Amino acid sequence: MTYGQVCRGNFLTRPNRFIAHVAVDGRTEVCHVKNTGRCRELLTPGAAVYLERSDNPKRKTQYDLIAVEKGDLLINMDAQAPNRVFGEWAAENWPGLLALRPEFTWEDSRFDFRLETERGITFVEVKGVTLEENGEVRFPDAPTERGVKHLHGLRRAVEQGCGAAVCFVVQMKGVTHFRPNDLTHPAFGQALREAASVGVQVLAYDCVVTPESLRMDAPVPVLL
Repeated sequence: MTYGQVCRGNFLTRPNRFIAHVAVDGRTEVCHVKNTGRCRELLTPGAAVYLERSDNPKRKTQYDLIAVEKGDLLINMDAQAPNRVFGEWAAENWPGLLALRPEFTWEDSRFDFRLETERGITFVEVKGVTLEENGEVRFPDAPTERGVKHLHGLRRAVEQGCGAAVCFVVQMKGVTHFRPNDLTHPAFGQALREAASVGVQVLAYDCVVTPESLRMDAPVPVLL
């Protein structure tokens, strides 16, 4: 996936989950943050960030904050991007894919994708990962009861004869492995391990990131 008009700035403050103040060419811009997670380790004062400019005159903010530099890492932090890049990747790489449908409701769950394959139906839930420490990436960065519900739904799907997978899209390169963030949300880690034990695929892929683009790339080891 690619972005439109992108410029570089420096992060100043984040008054709330949705808004950031960014210095751009000597002026302060109010930007929409396309990630409602905490991102405290990313959005630090002075951090280099990348903004996509919108030409929509009806918008309250002219820019979206889409990426940030953290040391040598360039991290995409657009929460909408993982689903888009997974869809692009799966269309070319999922074995035996016949059809792909986003946002599919099954029982009381709404999964990100329903994949029709030569072997049957597979439901996929996609999670974007931006939390990194010393090469290890973790999810979630804040408690997510919705995420736990999705994992329970995937488990039930497998138990009823469907395929199921959760794909953690690591929105950066240069990481060593992925693991659930048990310290932040133990219930999510427990649900993930229980889902894996009944046959839910647990996938993690890193991404090639530029200020203007994002592309799913290579598998990352998963440690449960």
